[in-house]
Amino acid sequence: MSAGSTPLPTSWTIAPQPVRSPEAVTLMREYMTEVADRWFLLHEDRTTTPDEVEGYVAEEAHDDLDPPRGVLLVARQGGVPMGCLGLRWFDRGRGTAELKRMFVRPAARGLGAAPALLAAAEDVARAWGAARIVLDTRKDLVEARALYARHGFAPIPRYNTVEDNPYAEVWMGKELPGTAR
Repeated sequence: MSAGSTPLPTSWTIAPQPVRSPEAVTLMREYMTEVADRWFLLHEDRTTTPDEVEGYVAEEAHDDLDPPRGVLLVARQGGVPMGCLGLRWFDRGRGTAELKRMFVRPAARGLGAAPALLAAAEDVARAWGAARIVLDTRKDLVEARALYARHGFAPIPRYNTVEDNPYAEVWMGKELPGTAR
């Protein structure tokens, strides 16, 4: 996929967005709030405080989702940003890219944004020359795990360290057919 927008038949437009843009920061804040709330509700029977969310947003600079190390793709419907997905190089030598920060706003769920984002990320990974995409996630994010499985991702052994992501409990990967390595 080029740096321009790719219109999709589902009325989704997927385009790269700088991670420090106001729209990207807003989407990342919503993502962090949702995944943190789910974790805290499961483990501490409470939601995340605004200060905790701001701390997570500040802690996660997401610089690895800007070129040349990665890209943040934003899904828009009618020009309104409704979701995002980060893709970054994990191991260039082995042709492995990594998905990060997949998020679709609740109002857009079930409308095709997530499959459109995944397809766009695969296109970008192929253009980079990646032969494989990996991701990590949590057990409680069952909807995300089901989405990835529907799109060809399968369980793989742990590929990163606890320091890389202390919350990771599930690792998945997908070979990218049509990529010459």
